[in-house]
Amino acid sequence: MQWETVIGLEIHAQLATNSKIFSGSATTFGAQPNTQASLVDLAMPGTLPVLNQEAVRMACMFGLAVNAEIGEQNIFARKNYFYPDLPKGYQTSQMDHPIVGKGYLDITLEDGTVKRIGITRAHLEEDAGKSLHEDFSGMSGIDLNRAGTPLLEIVSEPDIRSAKEAVAYVKAIHALVRYLGICDGNMAEGSLRCDCNVSIRPKGQEQFGTRAEIKNVNSFRFIERAINHEIQRQIDLIEDGGEVVQETRLYDPNKDETRSMRSKEEANDYRYFPCPDLLPVVIERSYLDRLKAQLPELPTQKRERFQSEFGLSAYDADVLSASREMADYFEQVEQLCGDAKLAANWVMGELSSLLNKNNLEISQSPVSAQQLAGMLARIQDNTISGKIAKMVFEAMAEGEGDADQVIEKRGLKQVTDTGAIEKMLDEVLAANAEQVEQYKASEPDKRAKMFGFFVGQAMRASKGKANPQQVNELLKKKLD
Repeated sequence: MQWETVIGLEIHAQLATNSKIFSGSATTFGAQPNTQASLVDLAMPGTLPVLNQEAVRMACMFGLAVNAEIGEQNIFARKNYFYPDLPKGYQTSQMDHPIVGKGYLDITLEDGTVKRIGITRAHLEEDAGKSLHEDFSGMSGIDLNRAGTPLLEIVSEPDIRSAKEAVAYVKAIHALVRYLGICDGNMAEGSLRCDCNVSIRPKGQEQFGTRAEIKNVNSFRFIERAINHEIQRQIDLIEDGGEVVQETRLYDPNKDETRSMRSKEEANDYRYFPCPDLLPVVIERSYLDRLKAQLPELPTQKRERFQSEFGLSAYDADVLSASREMADYFEQVEQLCGDAKLAANWVMGELSSLLNKNNLEISQSPVSAQQLAGMLARIQDNTISGKIAKMVFEAMAEGEGDADQVIEKRGLKQVTDTGAIEKMLDEVLAANAEQVEQYKASEPDKRAKMFGFFVGQAMRASKGKANPQQVNELLKKKLD
């Protein structure tokens, strides 16, 4: 039987506010346990929540960016459940009246096609604390630093049909929230987490199958692996005569498998009701108009502009617009050197390789945009060749100064004196007289390979400093 996969995602984006959603406690990552939990976060009697206006602004910015309806009157509700890291016994969230309603996000797939993924809603809520199970001799510890941290839960429609589509969608959300400046997107620190709802159905069937939810997956790679494993698990289960049960599962990356965590709850299991401590939030149209005017250029807009303004390919534009920091770096280099293709090649090539090798973000790059543009200017004026430029780049990355300082210090200036190059070529041809005779006696189609031999000998003789274009032109004249 042919199966179709149906996937819906719930992404929890931790909003980049300085304080929590209902208290003045800090949200800094990595603080000592329980040092950033106030009386409000601890749910002490007599304390009352006060809504963080910045969290509301950030949620509205997201809603506007995904062309969503904004709930001009939205209501906070209590989601009741009991867990050690939830001192209040309920989570303050939104249910019937979320701040962000229906919207959509267009994603680009690997074959270049664009697919529209519907967004059901995005609502504000507080995070729970964290249970710690290590170093407590068979007991668990509770860290409430994270309790009350503002989250925006972004719920997609079940429009996704493969693990690769799911990853493309999460990457698009990741890029968007970073462009907007509302979330740092650090998945390793839990700033962006994903719950994957996965089901299968026979191809052609309209009715959805029973779904299983994979909870709190925190990397693009694990999202793809977890979904693929779950798809295969469900297919095997049904084809062996079993049934998929609705449940919450965890993904174990070490074993590359999902395992059952608990039966899946329905909304009524949580006994939602409007929070009596928080008034409805009223958002005026004039406020939304002001926010809309403040929206930055978004990833899709930037990608399209890179193609139309700079003549970049769809692939190059997609890579360079993947993050706001990468796009800004590229534009600085392009503005200074005036050659978009050259700038793109170096940013996506040598620079990205350096960052990946050292596990660095582009904001941590040891080579600044100004330094890279300065080096590209030396390629453009023939001071150095592309090959020598790689040596210069490595030296700049090691902290040896800018391009001019490295070129001067290491004596890497390109030889462009025609007389000097001709003299060097004469010596190369004299030292390889036998090969010269073979070249002259060869058929034209065989000469290209032999010509490459002479170019290689010439560049070796000049220690890579001779201008490659001049070497090719002068060598061709001499041999022909």
